[in-house]
Amino acid sequence: MKLRSLAMAMAMSAGASGLLLVSSIDNTAQAQETFEWKMVTSWPKNFPGVGQGPERLATLVEEMSDGRLTIEVFGAGQLVPGFEVFDAVAGGTAELGHSASYYWKGKAPAAQFFAAVPFGMNAQEMNAWLHYGDGLTLWNELYDDFGVDVMAAGASGVQMGGWYNKEITSVDDLDGLKMRMPGLGGEVMDRMGVAIVNMPGGEIFTSLQSGAIDATEWIGPYNDLAFGLHQAAEYYYYPGWHEPTVMFEAIVNEEAMASLPADLQAILRTAVRDVNADVLDEYTARNNDALETLVDEHEVELRRLPADVLAQAKEHSADVVAELAESSEMAQKIYDSYQAFQEKVVNYHAISEQAYYNARNPQGDTTGD
Repeated sequence: MKLRSLAMAMAMSAGASGLLLVSSIDNTAQAQETFEWKMVTSWPKNFPGVGQGPERLATLVEEMSDGRLTIEVFGAGQLVPGFEVFDAVAGGTAELGHSASYYWKGKAPAAQFFAAVPFGMNAQEMNAWLHYGDGLTLWNELYDDFGVDVMAAGASGVQMGGWYNKEITSVDDLDGLKMRMPGLGGEVMDRMGVAIVNMPGGEIFTSLQSGAIDATEWIGPYNDLAFGLHQAAEYYYYPGWHEPTVMFEAIVNEEAMASLPADLQAILRTAVRDVNADVLDEYTARNNDALETLVDEHEVELRRLPADVLAQAKEHSADVVAELAESSEMAQKIYDSYQAFQEKVVNYHAISEQAYYNARNPQGDTTGD
């Protein structure tokens, strides 16, 4: 009886060892599995700030995964045009994309809430809504029908008001101007008499220089200097009421994401979150130096937008945003969340951020006039 029990124990031990060995082999095989992804973007490859964020993401993911997940980055037009990034990711041409959600307003109008809302939340506030409110959940819910996951992947900070080849002294000077301005800001300017033209960033300089457009907004001094916009327009206006920030997005094909082991999914999400912060840090640092170069070395005329322009823009913005909210049940759901969060942060910022800015600069705005 003892011999039989001993034999059974030895058999069970051998079986368990075998299972552990098989499990170890399976885990090792999974650990060695590699994935090669493509990332398409809406920006010129390696363009300062917004174009370098995807490159840093690819590098970070490869390092964190020890080479198990590699990402080849394509600039706008290299694999697909800049305005076709969403379709490329949704359709599986590329696993990953980097862009801004207001480019997809024809597919999902409510996506514009996640890029930039005129007179809306800034980068700090947007990140808070996305990651500690329900913003990111709603964003993914909106994209779910397209088979796409989304993460916040950088922010520009408050932008400039635009480059003009005509001095703007009142709202009347806007009438009939041809201007490149995307998103909700473009719809507002349209109501102020501006003819809005949509084009990728890479086409802006030649269009402005040739007279195909009279004015443009891009991002801010860092990118505007890189594009040489000071060579194509005379006047540089602020503030960027239309884009208190642009939140950039990393969009991922859902099936491609599901094909990754859990640890690689976590690595990708962690890397995107890191790049989200890094892009804003870069803009905050570089815009200062670039503005000095534009004004001091290139003698750019820095001007504040007239009060009546800002007043009308704010009035029309409220109408445009409200109409977007009413366009669908999902748009209303997103708007309600956005508006409720903004009201809270504005109330607190009035006694924190804004109060501090007023104390730091009691004379107020003294530039450009």
